[in-house]
Amino acid sequence: MTDHKPAGKTTLSPEVLVTIAKMSALSVPGVSRLSATPDRFDRLFKRGANEGVELKVEDGLVYLDLFLVLKPDVNVREVGRNVQHNTARAIEEMIGMDIGHVNIHIEDVDYTEEA
Repeated sequence: MTDHKPAGKTTLSPEVLVTIAKMSALSVPGVSRLSATPDRFDRLFKRGANEGVELKVEDGLVYLDLFLVLKPDVNVREVGRNVQHNTARAIEEMIGMDIGHVNIHIEDVDYTEEA
């Protein structure tokens, strides 16, 4: 039997990485939702900024900043670590790319859920 090498290549839209990051963050207990990223000039050059995710891919590494709104009465440090872990693992396993960093920004606590 001969070795078959597929012709062509696979390309990945940056939006796929943004979607994986969003879904991974939202799956962590204690995360209520993602928040729009703060208005900054450099935001214009980053993908996913309006979805609570800033994404940059440089030298084959993925750099993420996630802007979160948490549920009340959660351990902020623990939720942040869990989001970092889940997001990094999902991108590494699903895409096969290495992570440069996953920065977590807690923008608010969603107390409206209790009302």
